Amino acid sequence: MSLVALVGRPNVGKSALFNRITQSRRAIVEDYPGVTRDRLYEDTDWNGREFTIIDTGGIWTGDDETLLGLTRKQTEMAIAEADVLVFVVDGMGGPTAADQIVLDLLRRTKKPVILAVNKAESPKVNGMEFYEYGLGEPILVSAVHGEGVGDLLDAIVDHLPPEEDLNELTHTGEIRIALAGRPNVGKSSLLNYLSGEERTLVTPIAGTTRDVVDTVIEREGQRYVILDTAGLRRPNKITQTLEEKTVQRTLDAIRNADVVLLLIAADDDITAQDQRIAGQIDKARKGCVVLLNKSDLIKGTTIPFQQKAKEHLRFLSYAKILPVSVKTGWRMDTLWPAVMQAYQSYSARITTHQLNQLVQEAVHLNPPPTDKGKALKIFYTTQVATKPPYFVFFVNDPELVHFSYARYLENRLREKYGFEGSPIRMAFRERTRKESVGGE
Repeated sequence: MSLVALVGRPNVGKSALFNRITQSRRAIVEDYPGVTRDRLYEDTDWNGREFTIIDTGGIWTGDDETLLGLTRKQTEMAIAEADVLVFVVDGMGGPTAADQIVLDLLRRTKKPVILAVNKAESPKVNGMEFYEYGLGEPILVSAVHGEGVGDLLDAIVDHLPPEEDLNELTHTGEIRIALAGRPNVGKSSLLNYLSGEERTLVTPIAGTTRDVVDTVIEREGQRYVILDTAGLRRPNKITQTLEEKTVQRTLDAIRNADVVLLLIAADDDITAQDQRIAGQIDKARKGCVVLLNKSDLIKGTTIPFQQKAKEHLRFLSYAKILPVSVKTGWRMDTLWPAVMQAYQSYSARITTHQLNQLVQEAVHLNPPPTDKGKALKIFYTTQVATKPPYFVFFVNDPELVHFSYARYLENRLREKYGFEGSPIRMAFRERTRKESVGGE
């Protein structure tokens, strides 16, 4: 999907605008555990067009290794990866020298820039003074009350790159695999095993890997890019600037992957940090395989530990769990088939005819419950995206969709088509006259 970054000096209302657009209450400090004032990503849609909105911590001045300097770096990274930039300014404060610093940075990108003048709920704000920025007509918005946000979203969608162009840019023919897990669970050893050579330093000292290391390998004619990452630590353990950078790069690797291999140490308890990492993988909506490394150290059967992993990693109920030993090679032959299954599920596309046939059968076997005498009607279903598979159900009233019935439909999809190793996205929308006839 296209990326849209909200950019501006601190305290102009970027986070409030982000929450308004995404209809959430997520604050920038709650992005990823342990990374202060980091970029915050959330998928949203407007008029049928989906995109990812990015909140940023603001453009600060400061040394590169200070918190303020790092915040600026994170914002610059968001600017670099975004397709459209929304320059947020404070309508009450008027143009400032700090705004000019941001403006100069945005102009150098040669990307579409939309000027959003926030705090327009005040009658004193008309935006006229911001014409001097040379960005065209300012869009007056109120992040607090929602005024003008629809106009802003219209402008954003108008500036997004065509979806067919976006597909051409993102299609590379390679499968990107991220190795994730807390420190010292065997990620670098796994990379060495997969690549067949010592590409990274392997040591029992936790935290040895300090950066993401891309390794390209080919197997049976398929090209893979494997992203080895530093282990994600608990939030209260991230105290150094270098550690903060490490965590962000790991999370970036997860976001950029098709399939994530989550390593868990089978000779240790499943920790809260293991669960946090699982949550980040699910949040990024990535294909996943869980590897219970060092399973050769378990006496007797590994089934109890596998069951324990399923219970604790509830975020990844769709992921296959494999007991393995990277060191000895035990059951490593099960890895590649599981990776390919996860990727195929992640990339799968089902025809509209097949989907509607399945949904009709599901409704026939288990009709939707009524609410105050009103019954849910599903008119038709279509798949609108892959990576992961995204299904839209057009119904008479989305408010009638109970979460238990949505789960029932997801289970039927999985029973029929598998999708092992991949999440599924589902949305229920009210059918309009224009959408009265579906098909493919």
